[in-house]
Amino acid sequence: MQSTFYTAPNSHHFHLPWKSPESNFTARKSIPHKPQNRFKTLTITNSLSIPLGYESEEGIDHVPPVPGPRPRPEPASPGRLPVVIRRSDKVCRYFWDGSRLQLVCVDGGASSFSFNFDDGFRKMFRLCGSSVRDFFIPKQVSGNYMDYVKWKLLHRVFSSALQVLATQAMLRAIGIGYSRSLPSAAALNWVLKDGLGRLSRCIYTAGLASVFDTNLKRVRFSTSVMFSLSIGVELLTPVFPQYFLLLASIANIAKQISLASYLATNTAIRQSFAIADNLGEVSAKAQIQTVCFDNLGLLLAAVLNILLKNNQSLQAGLPFVIYPIFSAVDLFGIYQGLKHVHLQTLTKDRLEIILNIWIESGYVPSPAEVSKEEGVDFLWSKGKKNWPIRIGCLNPKDQIPRLSMMAMQYSSGEDYYFICMEIFHKGVKRTKQQGILLCLREGASTADIIMGLLQACYIRKALLVRRSWWESILRVGDALDSVLNEWYKVIEDSKRCAQRDLSLLYEQMLGLGWAAKNILLSTEEQARYSFVDD
Repeated sequence: MQSTFYTAPNSHHFHLPWKSPESNFTARKSIPHKPQNRFKTLTITNSLSIPLGYESEEGIDHVPPVPGPRPRPEPASPGRLPVVIRRSDKVCRYFWDGSRLQLVCVDGGASSFSFNFDDGFRKMFRLCGSSVRDFFIPKQVSGNYMDYVKWKLLHRVFSSALQVLATQAMLRAIGIGYSRSLPSAAALNWVLKDGLGRLSRCIYTAGLASVFDTNLKRVRFSTSVMFSLSIGVELLTPVFPQYFLLLASIANIAKQISLASYLATNTAIRQSFAIADNLGEVSAKAQIQTVCFDNLGLLLAAVLNILLKNNQSLQAGLPFVIYPIFSAVDLFGIYQGLKHVHLQTLTKDRLEIILNIWIESGYVPSPAEVSKEEGVDFLWSKGKKNWPIRIGCLNPKDQIPRLSMMAMQYSSGEDYYFICMEIFHKGVKRTKQQGILLCLREGASTADIIMGLLQACYIRKALLVRRSWWESILRVGDALDSVLNEWYKVIEDSKRCAQRDLSLLYEQMLGLGWAAKNILLSTEEQARYSFVDD
């Protein structure tokens, strides 16, 4: 038998006596609110939620609970219970009708009865959109994930379409160049180009393993450019069928290197979105997205072929017309997508951005701010700063003898780094430029690296204040006693500032989600010196 409150399951008001005279519950006083808005502001989750500040909607006065053990509740009279289930498409609440427990939709969801066509259409559209979102998007990801997926869609669709056209071109090349040869010869060429590509992939991965961590975005984008160029080489195989093996091997080598980079960097990118440590879910959804987006690209290529199936000359020339357009759109999607990847791991360049903002503005930037400042970090943008900082070992060819000697002599057994100046050459013209070198000792911890780089940033700030004076002195090639005294003063002042800031800086970095436990360094930056006290 159904209770009277169940006649309108989608209503927000249930005019029933909720307060029993024999009730032993003591209630808490809360801020009055409008009951009809109770469920309209609920967040969409798939968890069982009990409102902490729950109160009945009859306007009962509440008093603070009496300390001590709670009395055993008496059997409740029919009415609603303080437990709400929030799902992606509806909000439901538990009701007790006196004999059994029922779950009733209270937000006008799919289980409600409605005769309004517009309202029903909106509900159906919301339900479909929610289902599609749940299919493609993980439950808990960072706010920038949706922007990344949008650009990934653009990239995968046009990249997949180009790959279909490139495969067609290579098959056409085999048919033209080897029309008189056996099919086994064509198969042998295909196997050879695959074998050479995989061998190159192994060599590339082994030689640049640490680069995938320290320069993730740059490696990802540069290898994507390489992948796009490899498709262009494959499209040339029908034009030069006699060089099929050479062209196909070159293209496949570039493709395998790009694939190695894609697989090596994917985990770090997905980890940056998994705010609830749900890396498995994020990876699974990423595979679903890739499959669906690639199928859209296959569909696009099939439509283009169907439209031109009656004109073989246009069909053969189609790849050369659309390749520049599709490649540009593909690379643009990759570039924009990488801008929405906010990595929380620390590298030398990322940490240097944090420290510069800390020194100039007095706060630690978030991963999103650093990502915007960092960009994709192209190779030609390196070394453009004044007094760039390098981590590594001192090169005798690039040293300033007396300053370098002083830095080494000044270090003690308690120091885990020393800082000195260096002069290096950059560009084709081999232009001289002054820089700052941070040498790390064996056993240096993460705190020592942060401390050393922070001190180096303070030194650079002091040098830039008197930039012209320092550059004119250093052109002589060695340092005078007055310069040594000035350098010693800069070292001491910068060390005091770094020691003063280190504790608060580290605390704020942890609070903003930076992975400050380790700092990812390249092979050159991992070089260490040993201190010998003899």
